[in-house]
Amino acid sequence: MHVPDGFINAPVSVAAGVVAAAGVGISLRGARKELDERTAPLAGLVAAFIFAVQMLNFPVASGTSGHLLGGTLAAILVGPYTGVLCMSVVLLMQAVFFADGGLTALGVNITVMGITTAVVGYGLFRVLVKVLPKTRKSVSAAGFVGALVSVPVCAVVFTAIYAIGGTTDVPIAKVAGAMIGVHVLIGIGEALITAATVSSVLAVRPDLVYGARGLARTLELRSGAEQSAPAARV
Repeated sequence: MHVPDGFINAPVSVAAGVVAAAGVGISLRGARKELDERTAPLAGLVAAFIFAVQMLNFPVASGTSGHLLGGTLAAILVGPYTGVLCMSVVLLMQAVFFADGGLTALGVNITVMGITTAVVGYGLFRVLVKVLPKTRKSVSAAGFVGALVSVPVCAVVFTAIYAIGGTTDVPIAKVAGAMIGVHVLIGIGEALITAATVSSVLAVRPDLVYGARGLARTLELRSGAEQSAPAARV
């Protein structure tokens, strides 16, 4: 999914860069409401986790492999605005230090893999959380579906960008078929990793999962037969 230099022409790359810059700017303002002294370190850990896991590929089809994108996962754990910032930092570091995605195509990659996955995946996640039972399993299931859908939508957005500014002579129908078909399968792996990670964090520190904050309920911690401690938020 990482777009290299020269794959998209200059005008479209510049336009995508403007969209990416606007998205990052909006996210910088929105992240102020999502982060505090307790959750800010988590954002760094999420970015580092996604950076590391993106290096691990899993087989998808014959001769094809995929890896975690992570936009939906980041949005669920630390919030959609902060999730976009995490993805932007990851993509920038990959382009600068590993040549994984071109610098001239950084705007395209942030728009496709950062903004699209976070907005689509988290938006669907929030809708499902509202209609499903208020349980941890429902949060993980909503994360699964959000991540599953976000990846092929990401492929559709890339295909649209390629249709406007692609520099190769590969027919758009062939690009669309290959990208969307493969990324539907990649989306399954993305969904499994997202659901497993969210479920693991919920089991240990549910108070740190941004997407589950509205589902907090009170637990009573008892010591002995007569004493009880104030509730812990989960």
